[in-house]
Amino acid sequence: MSSAPVGIFGGTFDPIHHGHLRLAQEALEQCRLREVRFIPSGTPPHRVAPLAAPAHRLEMVRQAIQGQTGFVLDEREAGRTDPCYSVDTLSALRAELGQDTPLCLLIGSDAFLQLHTWHQWQRLFELAHIVVMQRPGKPVGNAMAQADTGLLAQYQARLAPAPTLLHEAASGAIVVLDMLLLDISATDIRSRCAQKKSLRYLLPDSVNQYIQVNQLYTTC
Repeated sequence: MSSAPVGIFGGTFDPIHHGHLRLAQEALEQCRLREVRFIPSGTPPHRVAPLAAPAHRLEMVRQAIQGQTGFVLDEREAGRTDPCYSVDTLSALRAELGQDTPLCLLIGSDAFLQLHTWHQWQRLFELAHIVVMQRPGKPVGNAMAQADTGLLAQYQARLAPAPTLLHEAASGAIVVLDMLLLDISATDIRSRCAQKKSLRYLLPDSVNQYIQVNQLYTTC
């Protein structure tokens, strides 16, 4: 490969918090990525609509990653009102970055176990590697026995023993990484905000300040 892999990290980021940021940092270091692109979704197809408007969620991500080497904000999905499918976003990135640049879709183990429900999910392997971030004590391999048979077949055929293989092809591998357990959720943050509880140490101070100034998540 002519260049280091690019990590793709999508989500609602409603709001972005230290759990998101640590996951991205782990992937950046363990996979030796060129960068991690944060892609806030506009209309996610697999979950309820975000509470904060796209412009707010974009700005919170911008505030959170400002000055962080290797972190990049990608705004392509945020303004869309139609469902934002990963296969479409990866197709666009592949067209922009070329056929030889390795792309790595970063997802949690829970999301990976539902990958077979995603739109045109098998095409994802033609476009990118899948990097699964698993929580300590909850190896994704143990859960595969109850997984969809089609997903299990892909997992068994594509599982790579080390992240170094992400540099040797543009797409097609599954790599599982251990991530530092930061038990922080956006749902809990929104609830705390509605109850006027402190958000300190759960997310960057700049994001906390933005939430307060713009009076976000006053109800949840």
